[in-house]
Amino acid sequence: MNYRQDRYGNNLSILGYGCMRFSRTGGKIDIDKAEQEIMAAFRGGVNYYDTAYVYSGSEAALGEILERNRIRGQVAIATKLPHYLIKTADSMEKYFREQLKRLRTDYVDYYLMHMLTDVKTWERLKGLGIVEWLEQKKKSGEIRQAGFSYHGNADMFCRLVDAYDWDFCQIQYNYMDENTQAGRRGLQYAAAKGLPVIIMEPLRGGKLVNNLPKEARALFENYPVKRSPAEWAFRWLWNQVEVTCVLSGMNSTEMVEQNVETASAGDLGELGPDEEEMLRKVVQAINAGMKVGCTGCGYCMPCPRNVDIPGTFASYNRRYSEGKGAAFMEHFMCTALRGTSAAAANCIECGKCEQHCPQHIEIRKELKNARRQLEGPAYKIGRKIVSLFRLY
Repeated sequence: MNYRQDRYGNNLSILGYGCMRFSRTGGKIDIDKAEQEIMAAFRGGVNYYDTAYVYSGSEAALGEILERNRIRGQVAIATKLPHYLIKTADSMEKYFREQLKRLRTDYVDYYLMHMLTDVKTWERLKGLGIVEWLEQKKKSGEIRQAGFSYHGNADMFCRLVDAYDWDFCQIQYNYMDENTQAGRRGLQYAAAKGLPVIIMEPLRGGKLVNNLPKEARALFENYPVKRSPAEWAFRWLWNQVEVTCVLSGMNSTEMVEQNVETASAGDLGELGPDEEEMLRKVVQAINAGMKVGCTGCGYCMPCPRNVDIPGTFASYNRRYSEGKGAAFMEHFMCTALRGTSAAAANCIECGKCEQHCPQHIEIRKELKNARRQLEGPAYKIGRKIVSLFRLY
Protein backbone atom coordinates (compact mmCIF):
# COMPACT_ATOMS: atom_id res chain seq x y z
CA MET A 1 0.00 0.00 0.00
CA ASN A 2 1.19 3.50 -0.80
CA TYR A 3 0.61 6.36 1.62
CA ARG A 4 0.44 10.14 1.51
CA GLN A 5 0.44 12.54 4.41
CA ASP A 6 -2.30 14.73 5.83
CA ARG A 7 -1.76 18.29 7.03
CA TYR A 8 -0.05 17.13 10.21
CA GLY A 9 2.18 14.41 8.80
CA ASN A 10 -0.07 11.43 9.48
CA ASN A 11 0.16 8.69 6.85
CA LEU A 12 -3.09 7.98 5.00
CA SER A 13 -3.47 5.07 2.61
CA ILE A 14 -4.07 6.38 -0.91
CA LEU A 15 -7.05 4.00 -1.04
CA GLY A 16 -9.80 4.72 1.48
CA TYR A 17 -12.84 2.57 2.28
CA GLY A 18 -16.18 4.21 1.50
CA CYS A 19 -18.72 2.68 3.89
CA MET A 20 -21.90 3.94 2.22
CA ARG A 21 -22.39 0.86 0.05
CA PHE A 22 -22.15 -2.07 2.47
CA SER A 23 -24.08 -5.08 1.16
CA ARG A 24 -27.56 -5.55 2.61
CA THR A 25 -29.77 -8.55 3.30
CA GLY A 26 -33.44 -7.98 4.03
CA GLY A 27 -32.84 -4.25 4.18
CA LYS A 28 -30.13 -4.54 6.85
CA ILE A 29 -26.36 -4.40 6.47
CA ASP A 30 -24.84 -7.86 6.21
CA ILE A 31 -22.43 -7.31 9.10
CA ASP A 32 -20.47 -10.54 8.64
CA LYS A 33 -19.88 -9.89 4.95
CA ALA A 34 -18.95 -6.28 5.66
CA GLU A 35 -16.52 -7.48 8.32
CA GLN A 36 -14.77 -9.78 5.86
CA GLU A 37 -14.38 -6.90 3.41
CA ILE A 38 -13.24 -4.35 6.01
CA MET A 39 -10.68 -6.75 7.42
CA ALA A 40 -9.39 -7.66 3.94
CA ALA A 41 -8.86 -3.94 3.35
CA PHE A 42 -7.19 -3.50 6.75
CA ARG A 43 -4.80 -6.39 6.10
CA GLY A 44 -4.02 -4.77 2.74
CA GLY A 45 -2.97 -1.54 4.43
CA VAL A 46 -6.12 0.59 4.11
CA ASN A 47 -6.31 2.86 7.17
CA TYR A 48 -9.00 5.45 6.24
CA TYR A 49 -12.69 4.53 6.64
CA ASP A 50 -15.39 7.01 5.59
CA THR A 51 -19.00 6.99 6.77
CA ALA A 52 -21.74 9.50 7.67
CA TYR A 53 -24.66 10.02 10.03
CA VAL A 54 -27.20 9.63 7.20
CA TYR A 55 -25.70 6.42 5.75
CA SER A 56 -28.30 4.10 7.21
CA GLY A 57 -26.66 1.63 9.60
CA SER A 58 -23.15 2.40 8.34
CA GLU A 59 -21.68 4.08 11.41
CA ALA A 60 -22.97 1.36 13.72
CA ALA A 61 -21.68 -1.42 11.46
CA LEU A 62 -18.24 0.15 11.16
CA GLY A 63 -18.04 0.70 14.91
CA GLU A 64 -19.00 -2.90 15.64
CA ILE A 65 -16.48 -4.31 13.17
CA LEU A 66 -13.61 -2.19 14.49
CA GLU A 67 -14.47 -3.14 18.09
CA ARG A 68 -14.85 -6.84 17.30
CA ASN A 69 -11.38 -6.93 15.80
CA ARG A 70 -9.76 -4.51 18.25
CA ILE A 71 -8.32 -2.29 15.53
CA ARG A 72 -9.91 1.09 16.34
CA GLY A 73 -6.56 2.62 17.31
CA GLN A 74 -4.93 1.46 14.08
CA VAL A 75 -7.33 3.17 11.65
CA ALA A 76 -8.76 6.61 11.00
CA ILE A 77 -12.52 7.13 11.06
CA ALA A 78 -14.04 9.89 8.94
CA THR A 79 -17.68 10.73 9.52
CA LYS A 80 -19.93 13.69 8.84
CA LEU A 81 -22.15 16.11 10.71
CA PRO A 82 -25.62 16.39 9.12
CA HIS A 83 -25.50 20.18 9.40
CA TYR A 84 -28.72 20.52 7.36
CA LEU A 85 -30.52 19.04 10.40
CA ILE A 86 -28.89 21.48 12.81
CA LYS A 87 -31.28 24.14 14.10
CA THR A 88 -29.73 24.99 17.47
CA ALA A 89 -26.28 24.96 19.03
CA ASP A 90 -27.28 22.07 21.29
CA SER A 91 -28.15 19.83 18.34
CA MET A 92 -24.50 19.76 17.20
CA GLU A 93 -23.59 18.04 20.44
CA LYS A 94 -26.62 15.77 20.27
CA TYR A 95 -25.75 14.38 16.83
CA PHE A 96 -22.06 14.09 17.66
CA ARG A 97 -22.74 12.11 20.84
CA GLU A 98 -25.01 9.78 18.89
CA GLN A 99 -22.27 9.25 16.32
CA LEU A 100 -19.66 8.42 18.97
CA LYS A 101 -22.06 5.87 20.44
CA ARG A 102 -22.73 4.29 17.06
CA LEU A 103 -19.02 4.17 16.24
CA ARG A 104 -18.11 2.80 19.69
CA THR A 105 -15.35 5.33 20.10
CA ASP A 106 -14.59 8.47 22.09
CA TYR A 107 -13.07 10.45 19.23
CA VAL A 108 -13.34 10.97 15.47
CA ASP A 109 -10.19 11.38 13.41
CA TYR A 110 -11.69 13.31 10.49
CA TYR A 111 -14.99 15.13 10.97
CA LEU A 112 -16.71 16.72 7.98
CA MET A 113 -19.56 19.12 7.40
CA HIS A 114 -21.62 16.88 5.13
CA MET A 115 -22.41 18.35 1.69
CA LEU A 116 -21.54 21.92 2.63
CA THR A 117 -22.93 23.75 -0.37
CA ASP A 118 -22.20 27.45 -0.06
CA VAL A 119 -20.79 30.22 2.12
CA LYS A 120 -24.31 31.28 3.13
CA THR A 121 -24.87 27.89 4.75
CA TRP A 122 -21.52 28.09 6.52
CA GLU A 123 -22.40 31.57 7.82
CA ARG A 124 -25.67 30.18 9.21
CA LEU A 125 -23.72 27.50 11.06
CA LYS A 126 -21.26 30.08 12.35
CA GLY A 127 -24.21 31.99 13.75
CA LEU A 128 -25.14 28.87 15.72
CA GLY A 129 -21.62 28.61 17.15
CA ILE A 130 -20.12 25.90 14.94
CA VAL A 131 -16.64 27.46 14.96
CA GLU A 132 -16.46 27.61 18.74
CA TRP A 133 -17.89 24.10 19.00
CA LEU A 134 -15.32 22.66 16.57
CA GLU A 135 -12.45 24.40 18.32
CA GLN A 136 -13.60 23.06 21.69
CA LYS A 137 -13.87 19.52 20.29
CA LYS A 138 -10.44 19.74 18.70
CA LYS A 139 -8.96 21.04 21.95
CA SER A 140 -10.50 18.13 23.88
CA GLY A 141 -9.29 15.63 21.28
CA GLU A 142 -12.79 14.38 20.49
CA ILE A 143 -12.35 15.67 16.94
CA ARG A 144 -8.83 15.44 15.57
CA GLN A 145 -9.36 17.26 12.25
CA ALA A 146 -12.26 19.23 10.74
CA GLY A 147 -13.20 19.44 7.08
CA PHE A 148 -16.10 19.52 4.65
CA SER A 149 -17.45 17.50 1.75
CA TYR A 150 -18.72 19.29 -1.33
CA HIS A 151 -20.86 18.95 -4.44
CA GLY A 152 -21.06 22.03 -6.63
CA ASN A 153 -19.02 24.32 -8.87
CA ALA A 154 -15.41 25.40 -8.48
CA ASP A 155 -16.14 29.05 -7.71
CA MET A 156 -18.14 28.32 -4.58
CA PHE A 157 -15.75 25.55 -3.55
CA CYS A 158 -12.81 27.98 -3.54
CA ARG A 159 -14.82 30.44 -1.47
CA LEU A 160 -15.60 27.72 1.07
CA VAL A 161 -11.94 26.73 1.25
CA ASP A 162 -11.19 30.31 2.29
CA ALA A 163 -14.12 30.58 4.72
CA TYR A 164 -12.42 28.73 7.61
CA ASP A 165 -9.10 27.22 8.62
CA TRP A 166 -10.04 23.71 7.49
CA ASP A 167 -7.78 20.71 8.02
CA PHE A 168 -8.92 18.85 4.87
CA CYS A 169 -11.74 18.61 2.35
CA GLN A 170 -13.55 16.04 0.20
CA ILE A 171 -14.72 16.43 -3.41
CA GLN A 172 -16.20 14.40 -6.25
CA TYR A 173 -13.45 14.00 -8.85
CA ASN A 174 -12.63 11.62 -11.68
CA TYR A 175 -11.44 11.85 -15.28
CA MET A 176 -14.98 12.72 -16.40
CA ASP A 177 -15.40 15.48 -13.79
CA GLU A 178 -12.08 17.20 -14.44
CA ASN A 179 -13.89 20.39 -15.51
CA THR A 180 -17.14 20.03 -13.55
CA GLN A 181 -17.95 19.95 -9.83
CA ALA A 182 -14.92 21.38 -7.95
CA GLY A 183 -12.78 19.85 -10.69
CA ARG A 184 -9.05 20.10 -11.19
CA ARG A 185 -9.21 23.82 -10.48
CA GLY A 186 -10.72 23.22 -7.04
CA LEU A 187 -8.35 20.35 -6.31
CA GLN A 188 -5.31 22.47 -7.06
CA TYR A 189 -6.68 25.48 -5.19
CA ALA A 190 -7.25 23.47 -2.01
CA ALA A 191 -3.86 21.78 -2.26
CA ALA A 192 -2.15 25.15 -2.75
CA LYS A 193 -3.76 26.23 0.53
CA GLY A 194 -2.20 23.22 2.23
CA LEU A 195 -5.38 21.12 2.43
CA PRO A 196 -5.27 17.35 1.90
CA VAL A 197 -8.02 16.40 -0.57
CA ILE A 198 -10.07 13.22 -0.19
CA ILE A 199 -11.70 12.01 -3.42
CA MET A 200 -15.18 10.51 -3.65
CA GLU A 201 -16.92 9.00 -6.70
CA PRO A 202 -13.68 8.04 -8.49
CA LEU A 203 -15.71 5.67 -10.69
CA ARG A 204 -18.95 7.69 -10.66
CA GLY A 205 -20.67 5.01 -8.66
CA GLY A 206 -19.30 2.29 -10.95
CA LYS A 207 -20.48 3.98 -14.16
CA LEU A 208 -16.88 4.34 -15.41
CA VAL A 209 -16.61 0.56 -15.24
CA ASN A 210 -20.03 -0.86 -16.04
CA ASN A 211 -21.66 1.75 -18.31
CA LEU A 212 -18.88 2.53 -20.77
CA PRO A 213 -19.85 2.82 -24.44
CA LYS A 214 -18.22 0.26 -26.73
CA GLU A 215 -15.94 2.91 -28.27
CA ALA A 216 -14.50 3.79 -24.86
CA ARG A 217 -14.14 0.15 -23.87
CA ALA A 218 -12.30 -0.54 -27.14
CA LEU A 219 -9.76 2.18 -26.34
CA PHE A 220 -8.91 0.44 -23.07
CA GLU A 221 -8.82 -3.01 -24.65
CA ASN A 222 -6.60 -1.97 -27.55
CA TYR A 223 -4.08 0.03 -25.53
CA PRO A 224 -0.67 -1.74 -25.25
CA VAL A 225 -0.68 -1.54 -21.43
CA LYS A 226 -3.48 -3.79 -20.20
CA ARG A 227 -5.44 -2.43 -17.25
CA SER A 228 -9.06 -2.61 -16.22
CA PRO A 229 -11.22 0.53 -16.56
CA ALA A 230 -11.26 0.82 -12.77
CA GLU A 231 -7.49 0.62 -12.59
CA TRP A 232 -7.12 3.36 -15.21
CA ALA A 233 -9.50 5.60 -13.26
CA PHE A 234 -7.64 5.10 -9.97
CA ARG A 235 -4.22 5.55 -11.51
CA TRP A 236 -5.32 8.78 -13.21
CA LEU A 237 -6.19 10.15 -9.77
CA TRP A 238 -3.08 8.91 -7.98
CA ASN A 239 -0.94 10.39 -10.73
CA GLN A 240 -1.83 13.83 -9.31
CA VAL A 241 0.20 14.99 -6.34
CA GLU A 242 -2.74 17.01 -4.97
CA VAL A 243 -4.82 13.86 -4.37
CA THR A 244 -4.36 12.49 -0.85
CA CYS A 245 -6.78 9.57 -0.59
CA VAL A 246 -9.34 8.04 -2.98
CA LEU A 247 -12.48 6.48 -1.52
CA SER A 248 -13.94 3.32 -2.98
CA GLY A 249 -17.23 1.70 -1.94
CA MET A 250 -16.03 -1.90 -2.04
CA ASN A 251 -18.67 -4.59 -1.42
CA SER A 252 -16.79 -7.79 -2.22
CA THR A 253 -13.46 -9.17 -1.02
CA GLU A 254 -12.47 -9.62 -4.66
CA MET A 255 -12.99 -5.90 -5.28
CA VAL A 256 -11.04 -5.05 -2.15
CA GLU A 257 -8.11 -7.21 -3.19
CA GLN A 258 -8.06 -5.78 -6.72
CA ASN A 259 -8.14 -2.19 -5.48
CA VAL A 260 -5.50 -2.84 -2.82
CA GLU A 261 -3.25 -4.34 -5.49
CA THR A 262 -3.76 -1.28 -7.70
CA ALA A 263 -3.10 1.09 -4.77
CA SER A 264 0.09 -0.78 -3.93
CA ALA A 265 1.41 -0.28 -7.46
CA GLY A 266 -0.08 3.07 -8.47
CA ASP A 267 1.73 6.30 -7.62
CA LEU A 268 2.93 9.61 -8.99
CA GLY A 269 4.44 9.96 -12.43
CA GLU A 270 3.45 6.63 -13.91
CA LEU A 271 1.02 8.03 -16.49
CA GLY A 272 2.83 9.80 -19.29
CA PRO A 273 1.56 11.89 -22.22
CA ASP A 274 0.47 8.82 -24.21
CA GLU A 275 -1.67 7.45 -21.36
CA GLU A 276 -3.17 10.89 -20.69
CA GLU A 277 -4.03 11.24 -24.38
CA MET A 278 -5.70 7.83 -24.42
CA LEU A 279 -7.86 8.84 -21.44
CA ARG A 280 -8.81 12.08 -23.19
CA LYS A 281 -10.03 9.96 -26.09
CA VAL A 282 -12.04 7.86 -23.64
CA VAL A 283 -13.67 11.03 -22.34
CA GLN A 284 -14.45 12.09 -25.92
CA ALA A 285 -15.98 8.68 -26.63
CA ILE A 286 -18.18 8.91 -23.55
CA ASN A 287 -19.12 12.50 -24.39
CA ALA A 288 -20.03 11.65 -27.97
CA GLY A 289 -23.58 11.00 -26.81
CA MET A 290 -23.82 14.34 -25.03
CA LYS A 291 -26.79 16.59 -25.61
CA VAL A 292 -24.78 19.75 -25.01
CA GLY A 293 -21.15 20.23 -26.03
CA CYS A 294 -20.22 22.03 -22.81
CA THR A 295 -16.57 21.65 -21.78
CA GLY A 296 -17.09 23.11 -18.31
CA CYS A 297 -14.73 26.03 -18.96
CA GLY A 298 -16.90 28.37 -16.86
CA TYR A 299 -16.60 31.42 -19.11
CA CYS A 300 -20.39 31.77 -18.91
CA MET A 301 -20.20 32.29 -15.15
CA PRO A 302 -21.15 33.92 -12.88
CA CYS A 303 -24.79 34.00 -13.87
CA PRO A 304 -26.65 37.10 -12.56
CA ARG A 305 -29.50 34.78 -11.53
CA ASN A 306 -27.17 32.25 -9.89
CA VAL A 307 -27.86 29.45 -12.42
CA ASP A 308 -25.09 26.85 -12.29
CA ILE A 309 -24.79 26.62 -16.07
CA PRO A 310 -21.86 24.16 -16.42
CA GLY A 311 -23.24 22.01 -13.59
CA THR A 312 -26.70 21.91 -15.15
CA PHE A 313 -25.30 20.85 -18.52
CA ALA A 314 -23.12 18.19 -16.87
CA SER A 315 -26.22 16.70 -15.21
CA TYR A 316 -28.22 17.02 -18.44
CA ASN A 317 -25.57 15.11 -20.36
CA ARG A 318 -25.37 12.54 -17.59
CA ARG A 319 -29.11 11.97 -18.06
CA TYR A 320 -28.32 10.38 -21.43
CA SER A 321 -25.09 8.59 -20.55
CA GLU A 322 -25.97 7.19 -17.11
CA GLY A 323 -29.74 7.43 -16.76
CA LYS A 324 -32.40 9.56 -15.11
CA GLY A 325 -31.65 8.66 -11.50
CA ALA A 326 -27.96 9.57 -11.52
CA ALA A 327 -28.64 12.81 -13.38
CA PHE A 328 -31.45 13.85 -11.05
CA MET A 329 -29.45 13.20 -7.88
CA GLU A 330 -26.43 15.11 -9.15
CA HIS A 331 -28.54 18.06 -10.31
CA PHE A 332 -30.53 18.18 -7.08
CA MET A 333 -27.42 18.10 -4.88
CA CYS A 334 -25.65 20.76 -6.92
CA THR A 335 -28.53 23.20 -7.43
CA ALA A 336 -31.29 22.63 -4.85
CA LEU A 337 -29.51 21.65 -1.65
CA ARG A 338 -28.37 25.18 -0.86
CA GLY A 339 -29.68 28.41 0.59
CA THR A 340 -29.91 30.12 -2.79
CA SER A 341 -31.23 27.99 -5.65
CA ALA A 342 -28.95 27.48 -8.66
CA ALA A 343 -31.71 25.90 -10.79
CA ALA A 344 -32.10 26.31 -14.54
CA ALA A 345 -35.57 27.67 -13.78
CA ASN A 346 -33.91 30.85 -12.49
CA CYS A 347 -32.82 31.82 -16.01
CA ILE A 348 -34.37 35.10 -17.26
CA GLU A 349 -32.81 34.70 -20.74
CA CYS A 350 -30.65 37.83 -20.49
CA GLY A 351 -28.14 36.21 -22.86
CA LYS A 352 -24.97 37.42 -21.12
CA CYS A 353 -23.67 33.87 -20.88
CA GLU A 354 -23.89 33.27 -24.63
CA GLN A 355 -21.66 36.26 -25.33
CA HIS A 356 -18.78 34.52 -23.55
CA CYS A 357 -19.24 30.87 -24.59
CA PRO A 358 -16.26 29.69 -26.71
CA GLN A 359 -18.33 26.71 -27.89
CA HIS A 360 -21.10 29.02 -29.16
CA ILE A 361 -23.74 27.01 -27.32
CA GLU A 362 -27.31 28.29 -27.41
CA ILE A 363 -27.30 28.36 -23.64
CA ARG A 364 -30.78 29.81 -23.12
CA LYS A 365 -32.34 27.19 -25.38
CA GLU A 366 -30.41 24.32 -23.81
CA LEU A 367 -31.21 25.45 -20.26
CA LYS A 368 -34.90 25.17 -21.17
CA ASN A 369 -34.31 21.63 -22.45
CA ALA A 370 -32.34 20.74 -19.32
CA ARG A 371 -35.05 22.20 -17.11
CA ARG A 372 -37.70 20.02 -18.74
CA GLN A 373 -35.64 16.89 -18.12
CA LEU A 374 -34.21 17.66 -14.69
CA GLU A 375 -36.59 19.98 -12.85
CA GLY A 376 -39.91 18.19 -12.98
CA PRO A 377 -42.39 17.58 -10.13
CA ALA A 378 -39.96 15.54 -7.99
CA TYR A 379 -37.35 18.31 -8.16
CA LYS A 380 -39.90 21.00 -7.26
CA ILE A 381 -41.26 18.99 -4.33
CA GLY A 382 -37.73 18.36 -3.09
CA ARG A 383 -36.86 22.04 -3.32
CA LYS A 384 -40.01 22.96 -1.37
CA ILE A 385 -39.06 20.49 1.36
CA VAL A 386 -35.57 22.02 1.57
CA SER A 387 -37.12 25.48 1.87
CA LEU A 388 -39.94 24.48 4.24
CA PHE A 389 -37.69 22.75 6.74
CA ARG A 390 -34.84 25.21 6.19
CA LEU A 391 -32.43 22.38 5.60
CA TYR A 392 -29.98 24.84 4.02
